Amino acid sequence: MSSPEQWTRPEPGAGPAATAAQPSPEQVIAGLRATAEGGTELTQLLTPEGERLPSSRFDPYLDDVDDEALRNLYRDMVLVRRADRESNAMQRQGQLGIWVPLLGQEAAQIGSGRALKPQDMAFPSYREHGVAYTRGVDFKELLGIFRCTDHSEWDFAGHGIHPYTIVIGNQVLNAAGYAMGQRFEGKVGDDDNAEATICYFGDGATSQGDVHEGFVWASVYDAPLVFFCQNNQWAISEPTERQSRLPLYQRARGYGFPGIRVDGNDVLGCLAVTRWALEECRRGNGPVLIEAFTYRMDAHTTTDDPTRYRLSDELEVWKHKDPIERVRVHLARTGAAEQEFFDEVDAEADRFAAELREYCFAMPDPPPERIFSEVYADPSPVLDAQREEYLAYLGGFADGGER
Repeated sequence: MSSPEQWTRPEPGAGPAATAAQPSPEQVIAGLRATAEGGTELTQLLTPEGERLPSSRFDPYLDDVDDEALRNLYRDMVLVRRADRESNAMQRQGQLGIWVPLLGQEAAQIGSGRALKPQDMAFPSYREHGVAYTRGVDFKELLGIFRCTDHSEWDFAGHGIHPYTIVIGNQVLNAAGYAMGQRFEGKVGDDDNAEATICYFGDGATSQGDVHEGFVWASVYDAPLVFFCQNNQWAISEPTERQSRLPLYQRARGYGFPGIRVDGNDVLGCLAVTRWALEECRRGNGPVLIEAFTYRMDAHTTTDDPTRYRLSDELEVWKHKDPIERVRVHLARTGAAEQEFFDEVDAEADRFAAELREYCFAMPDPPPERIFSEVYADPSPVLDAQREEYLAYLGGFADGGER
């Protein structure tokens, strides 16, 4: 079980920490209670019941979020979830090689993604479909990655988002280097054109050396970099307390920059905290670590079976903290949206999913020589020879290799 209360080293007589492979019943119960709250340091602006909590520190970062803006955030999350569910279904039908679900993490991605300015740069892992959506990437362009027909072919500079990164934690080094370049080129300061970088990774990636190296370099050079950790409680089958004795946001202290934990299922909290962190970076105050405390409601990928390592009770607890439902309840209770609005968004989401399905089913398979054409910018004699040998091999089949 993922339990912030168990992450700290226990006091004498307080009982053992949950480090055993099989947690005790008491540790399971403690974990459920702890994941229900996220700890005393959790920043939350919109409760699971849809109640808006005031915050003298972060409310100024939501001055422009009126009813219309909140409706737009709701729409973003509904559309992204619907696209995610459709993509998951298409993988099961053999149309995608694999899919990486984001179910339950919509608020963390939409909130943080909408906090970015056009001049900022985002470095995703492989689950940030919602962030890509907020950066203007057509969701159809994501499908090619998982259908194995292309490699993130959007305009990286134009959209302000780097290609997806499959190697766990590698994007943190890339982001640190990019942010250091922003610093060296004088793109930080108090003017409106100041830049910052945000890098996304999961709780499991915090056990990778690349992440810690990125922390060191960003800290030493005061790089304008927001480290955005989506702590969804599970690094595939390993719970977070098997990786850290402290809450993840507290790791920032060891590197000399601030860390903060936000309710990752609270889109307003994620928006405000990320805006604050990006502003700190743009002003030249160095990096910030955000731990978005959320939960992966589906499998790690479509090759995973989460029922083998986590309890259904834990999933049921988090269903009550759904990031979309809390915004829906808030909009309804405050009169900011009527049922007609919710019906329109649902209908739009269905159309969005239908377009994705039609596009995916009609995607042509790339020719076999394509695997050689996108490797190097300049011609390579060695690669050219490999291509010719491979094409000759395929040509030896009766159908010319068209299978």
